[in-house]
Amino acid sequence: MTGRQKAIAFFITLGSCLVAVAIALNVSWIMLHWRQAVPLVVGVILFALIIAGLVIYTIFLVLEIRRNDQHDSFINAVTHELKTPIASIRLYLETLQSRELDEQQRRDFYKVMLDDADRLLYTVEQVLKAGIAGQKKSKATSSVIELPSLVRECVELARIRHHLPEDALQYHSVTDQTHAHVVGDADDLRTAISNLLDNAVKYSGDKIAITAQVVPTSDEKVRVEVHDLGVGISRNELKAIFKRFYRAPGREVRKVKGTGLGLFIVRSIAKKHGGRVFAESEGEGKGSIFTLELPRAASPS
Repeated sequence: MTGRQKAIAFFITLGSCLVAVAIALNVSWIMLHWRQAVPLVVGVILFALIIAGLVIYTIFLVLEIRRNDQHDSFINAVTHELKTPIASIRLYLETLQSRELDEQQRRDFYKVMLDDADRLLYTVEQVLKAGIAGQKKSKATSSVIELPSLVRECVELARIRHHLPEDALQYHSVTDQTHAHVVGDADDLRTAISNLLDNAVKYSGDKIAITAQVVPTSDEKVRVEVHDLGVGISRNELKAIFKRFYRAPGREVRKVKGTGLGLFIVRSIAKKHGGRVFAESEGEGKGSIFTLELPRAASPS
């Protein structure tokens, strides 16, 4: 049991004991003053307020401890995501400076350094986008977007970024896509879809088989669905995974490095566009489906 788990257990136990004491005192007060209406009513109300205050205070402390734990995990994850590519780039630069290398070796080193620079840039962009997403006053730019084309673009970019063969990450074309337009910010939606695809790749393990599709629905909505055969999600985690800094427990999940911001950014962008995002899974090890649902716009004439 970690230090924070011990702290949570301590405060829950302390809060429970204080509530029990307050209840016992309340019962004693009732027994002593059951014939006196005014003291009885006033005492019951005061003790009820004390009990409610103790319960709320205990819940608040536990939530704060958990939030601090998530914040520390985020700091550790971001530190790792920043230090690792910087150390790698520095190592390769020192090697290039101190040794004579043939042209092919130099090209290989340059490629590794570019990949590390892209990883570093991706981490910085995620942190910045999470900060922007947390600003409730920010509004989406209004323009009509053809969602299938945007999803196909994101699939191609994700395939190149993760060096995947075509059959590992595919765009599945649905028959009727004539009404698959939305109004919003193309850059924001590109970020949301890319985060869903990156998340599916990261949590697919060795068996990467991901399908993305756009599905217009009958209730004036359009959905972007990302299917994977990865580690899956337990029922209790389906909503929690969209919280800021949240990392789901589990051995397979802990192997994956990340900041815990990707799905939070997706949820924030979905809300900003009047939509929602949700996950479905039959359980751990059984894959998952992430759905970004947005209000459908009239197709441009």
